[in-house]
Amino acid sequence: MTASHDDLVLVTGAGGFIGGHLVGRLLAEGYRRVRAVDIKPADAWFQLHSRAENKSLDLRLKESCLRATQGVREIYHLAANMGGMGFIETHKAECMLSVLIDTHLLLAAREHRCDRVFYASTACVYAAGKQDRADLPPLREGDAYPAEPEDGYGWQKLFGERLCRHFNEDFGVTTRVARFHAIHGEHGTFEGGREKAPAAICRKVAEAKLTGKKTIEIWGDGQQTRSFLYIDEAIEGTRLLMDSSVEEPLNLGSTEMVTIDRLVDMVEEIAGVRLERHYDTRAPQGVRGRCSDNTRIRQELGWAPSLSLQVGLERTYRWVYNQVASRESV
Repeated sequence: MTASHDDLVLVTGAGGFIGGHLVGRLLAEGYRRVRAVDIKPADAWFQLHSRAENKSLDLRLKESCLRATQGVREIYHLAANMGGMGFIETHKAECMLSVLIDTHLLLAAREHRCDRVFYASTACVYAAGKQDRADLPPLREGDAYPAEPEDGYGWQKLFGERLCRHFNEDFGVTTRVARFHAIHGEHGTFEGGREKAPAAICRKVAEAKLTGKKTIEIWGDGQQTRSFLYIDEAIEGTRLLMDSSVEEPLNLGSTEMVTIDRLVDMVEEIAGVRLERHYDTRAPQGVRGRCSDNTRIRQELGWAPSLSLQVGLERTYRWVYNQVASRESV
């Protein structure tokens, strides 16, 4: 049985991109008791919802997890030390230390008899050998094994998935796992080193438009392929999965695969500019090709993205442009 609107629901990583949107969604749905937790001080959260119970806690510590889960019925666990390829390829140990959060939070959920835990995993758990060409088939859930995930962050998330599975099997902690595929949208990181490709491209194009610059730097040769999912779609899929009976991990992504060059084309079209491209093939690039196979989530939940990449990018670019413009005017 899922939580009622009067039950206390916890969102970890609530000061981050997806977490902030999820807190807003739960409040909009009528949940009256939402506890939002993040390691960052509240004034550094991407979104701060005044109707939530907002707490700054270091969930790497078991005592913090016990405080966070006290009286909680359901947990949405999104807290992790992560970012785009520029971050995770150069901070592997830091990413892996998020296993402390996963372990202590599940132990606390068990101790406090929380009913259900949602775990935010990632497409980075998929085996590198299934992503070494730009034209490979979309990734199915079974393609995570034999295990060869992204070094550091991917291993941490795959371990977290297994931990959820075994807490369910051994201790009766009900868990739900989604593998997010490159989520983008408003109120996320767009600069500083942790941003992902859509936000980074939007920022670079916005900066070029505002300054009159005619060039853009692209990491890699532009022929890497990806699929990108808009934040509202990700939140909808998360809610459906949490309330479902599906015990195995599910992809939560888009099937609309594009090259990075095409992604740049689209943002340029939205911005009304055309830029000369400079390719940095020494920069972090991640796998060569990645796209979500949504067969299982469509069968299990009837879920599929309703917005095209074009529409989502228009919203993302508009927000990023306004942030850059505000910064440039200071």
